[in-house]
Amino acid sequence: MTLTFIALGFLVFIALGYRLYGGFIARQYRLDPTRKTPAVEKDDGVDFVPTRPFYLLSQHFSAIAAAGPIAGPILACQAYGWLPCLLWIALGVVFIGAVHDFSALVASVRHGADSIAEIARDALGRRAYLALCAFIWLALLYVIIAFTQITAETFLGKAEELEGLNTTFNKGGAVAASSVLYLTLALALGVVQRIFKPPLWLVTVTFVPATFACVYLGTLIDDVLVLPARAWFAIILVYCFVASLLPMWLLQQPRGYLGGFVLYAAIGVGVFGVLSGNYTIEQPMLTENARAILDPFAALSKATASNAIAGLMFPFLFVTIACGACSGFHGLICGGTTSKQVASEPHCKPIAFGAMLLEGFVAVIALATIMIVVPGDAKNQSAARIYGDGLATFLTQILGKDAFLFCATFGAMAFSTFVFDTLDISTRLGRYLLQELFGPHAPVGGTSLQGGAPASAGRFGFAWARSRTAGVVAAALTAGVPLVVLLTADPTSYRLFWTLFGTSNQLLASLTLLAITLWLRRMGKRTWYVFIPMLLVMGVTLCAIGIQAWLGVRDALRGTWRTSSGGYNPTIVNAGVALALLALAGIFIAEALRAARRTGQEAVGERPAHRHNP
Repeated sequence: MTLTFIALGFLVFIALGYRLYGGFIARQYRLDPTRKTPAVEKDDGVDFVPTRPFYLLSQHFSAIAAAGPIAGPILACQAYGWLPCLLWIALGVVFIGAVHDFSALVASVRHGADSIAEIARDALGRRAYLALCAFIWLALLYVIIAFTQITAETFLGKAEELEGLNTTFNKGGAVAASSVLYLTLALALGVVQRIFKPPLWLVTVTFVPATFACVYLGTLIDDVLVLPARAWFAIILVYCFVASLLPMWLLQQPRGYLGGFVLYAAIGVGVFGVLSGNYTIEQPMLTENARAILDPFAALSKATASNAIAGLMFPFLFVTIACGACSGFHGLICGGTTSKQVASEPHCKPIAFGAMLLEGFVAVIALATIMIVVPGDAKNQSAARIYGDGLATFLTQILGKDAFLFCATFGAMAFSTFVFDTLDISTRLGRYLLQELFGPHAPVGGTSLQGGAPASAGRFGFAWARSRTAGVVAAALTAGVPLVVLLTADPTSYRLFWTLFGTSNQLLASLTLLAITLWLRRMGKRTWYVFIPMLLVMGVTLCAIGIQAWLGVRDALRGTWRTSSGGYNPTIVNAGVALALLALAGIFIAEALRAARRTGQEAVGERPAHRHNP
């Protein structure tokens, strides 16, 4: 079996999945182009902005396609082999991940662009709402922690492939410079669009080539932004704090649009490399760890903080691949930002279902970059490094060896671009969540968090100021907690953070599907296409989170509070968070069971039922 055969087979599979299964799901929701969406009803030019579908697809795709579909498959392939990874990505992305994203977006659009927590309050009650809010905020913190650490790695040090060459080129510095230039260009695009309102084709032909020029300019100033890891932790999280407070038109929308083209280019390079490179598959189809599934109790008894994931394919294969097959974070994006920009209901299918299938293909390309690496060469290399080097190898085939420095920088920047878009959106979503819980119900950045129309500064000036202050405090807390964790943790512990991130992420997906199941049941609609995936994902993630809690408690009882490098033991911290997540999930599930016993038409929430008709 060759990479070409695998890639072509996967493309055919997801194309059929979009056409057949995606069409079936769309028919269940009866998408209506004549029904006004929240973006149209509440258009305020700040948070609610009707957006053309292709522009929004680029933004949504760049927001959801972060480190998950890249790092997850690479880590899982090293642990278990490429075959189980490929099977889970293919089946999971069509029948679970895309259904989850599509359903979350439709539900949010039908609820006035409310978050999944607000939808849960209507279907399950206030107690479930508070439990889910706390769960989401903890999950967002782990998204930020895991992605900040893995992004900072791309900004560090020289590349091993340059050793022995007569060059002082600093690959990490070039990636950092390119990323800063790219974000600056996105700000410029936001201002240009706001003031001059140019046509989309002119924006595309002008700013998209400029984005790739940023990569080249970064190679020329590779020695300017050379900083240690902890400095990058602080810089990235300060950026996230500021970006989460800016209007969407100024940074998030233009950055998402430009970032989408970087990601499309990365997919194109990956497709070219996979289809024409004639590479030999070097990684095993199954590893010894994969075979250990036949004796899981023996593997668990030997588990330590460093090898627990590798020794237990079930359940850790699924949560390690994370966003490559299914992601609860996507539901937050759908209900937090994307639903506020959907201009017509039929756009939900290509934006949500389609973008998730694209993310699955990104996961397969990432899987290909590790499949062609000899196992010994891949040992102790980060996922970011393996992916970036793989893309650079593919791109060098197109541009030639003379463009090697550009190719190496582009490969790593493509990875950091995937992640940057998710980092500041995570901070923005955390800010939204805390303000909904604790802030005054007044306009924030020009719009009420409850979906109201903009209020005048004169009439509501004091409330606006209080709400803006609450927003700053909420954003600072959401970015500040990960900063403290990263500055005090073992700098090499991202794999352990990654595992709990993936677990909480997929457990959140199951809770989202549970809330949607109850919403559909209240309306007398069929639910099996969300209920069955919910049961599968919930079963896997509850096993994974229970094991991680047990490992941390065991380390705490043994007194291993510190690692050999002097940082605190993240396994113990993970255990505390895992136990909290388990408790919150338990409350939510109990409330869901109680709600399921009520009559399907009984009003549970505070909003009139006619607004929620799917």
